[in-house]
Amino acid sequence: MLSRISPLPKSRLTAPAGHPYVQGLPNGPAIAFGATGPMLKIHRSSGRTVVFTVSGQLDADNVNELCQVVDSEPSGGVLVLDLANLILADRDAVRVLRQYEARRRVVLRNCPAYVRTWIGCERDQS
Repeated sequence: MLSRISPLPKSRLTAPAGHPYVQGLPNGPAIAFGATGPMLKIHRSSGRTVVFTVSGQLDADNVNELCQVVDSEPSGGVLVLDLANLILADRDAVRVLRQYEARRRVVLRNCPAYVRTWIGCERDQS
């Protein structure tokens, strides 16, 4: 039966390079190597405590997103930041994490060893 189904003509499978849907889109290697920018995902779950699971890259460009979700929660409660899926953090992100932890605003769960070490070094310098 499959031999009776004809494939789509090649012209219907791809859009020309100048087509408005194609212009401005990154190509495959750019997507594969992160040229489209760092990705950050923050997932909120709640039960007895509020847990934010942070996935991807946390850096100066997107650390404000984390600040917004943490600061939007009522004060007085301690929040959990689960960093098990954190791929990369830069200096600005580590400083924000350190400040939240020092103010006892958050508890860091599954914190990568390099981030924990970096937080310790930042404490020693301040």
